[in-house]
Amino acid sequence: MVDRRAIVAGLLATTVFPVASQGARLRKAISTIVPFKTSPFPYEGKLPDGSGPFLDVNANGRRGHTSPRGGIYWEDETYSDRSTLLAVPKGFDPAKPAVIVVFFHGNGATLARDVVGRQRVFAQVEASGLNAVLVAPQFASNAQDSSAGNFWTLGVFARFMAEAAQGLGKLTGATPAKFDAMPIVLVAYSGGYNPTASVLRNGDAGDRLLGVILLDAVFDDSDIFANWIARHKSSFFVSAYGQASASGNAEIRQLLAGHGIDASSDPPRRLEAGTVSLIASDAGHDTFVTRAFVSNPLQWLLGRLHGFPR
Repeated sequence: MVDRRAIVAGLLATTVFPVASQGARLRKAISTIVPFKTSPFPYEGKLPDGSGPFLDVNANGRRGHTSPRGGIYWEDETYSDRSTLLAVPKGFDPAKPAVIVVFFHGNGATLARDVVGRQRVFAQVEASGLNAVLVAPQFASNAQDSSAGNFWTLGVFARFMAEAAQGLGKLTGATPAKFDAMPIVLVAYSGGYNPTASVLRNGDAGDRLLGVILLDAVFDDSDIFANWIARHKSSFFVSAYGQASASGNAEIRQLLAGHGIDASSDPPRRLEAGTVSLIASDAGHDTFVTRAFVSNPLQWLLGRLHGFPR
């Protein structure tokens, strides 16, 4: 059995480096997983439709949630991890134009084992050449559950990003205000669609949201994505998909046509205001973050976002 605590400890031991001096380019990469006060879980509220409490099971004081796919998951095992990954590539310069890449993982994932290790999300951000930092919160831990938890609630994601700015400031030596002002690129894989849809519906990223990248991640809420695209023509939207989310992407395309928007089927040459691209791939779902329409699709797409060179 995988020892998650050992993986996290190993990550911290091998990748955390001394804080950079104020305003300086980083000479080494920084990657750490830290607990946040504002996080998706623990979550004490109701289901989004108001039909009942999220924690709907109580077994001798032990609370749990009935997941449509996974059965009963217990709060103490699945919905209590406040961890967030903060990662800064070598050469990041807070004095230059920069972006924050926010990554929402899918089902059955943990930050160290899957986001950092298996899916190489930080490695792809670093290899893109973008002057960017990475922020990735833990949702349901290692579970077949896409729940957004506290991110369902208006304003929570904004508070989460404010806390991320404080943490990134400590890591880099730059003022948190620099990170508070940076534009955001929101990336979701698979079950990460649920919190992404909540952030878009609530408008918690405001005018900072430069664009959205979905990686085989439209399993519901097609109307939320289509409406956001129609209302935010100064932002970009790219959804690469395989067979698993083909129907959801087809629904987005149909809804966009109703708005008079013709989504491209081709990979974008540039990620810029008004880019709308829905890209089909025959790649398998489980490895989609590292192999889709190209190898390392996140790296490929971020490399086409101009104006933020590292």
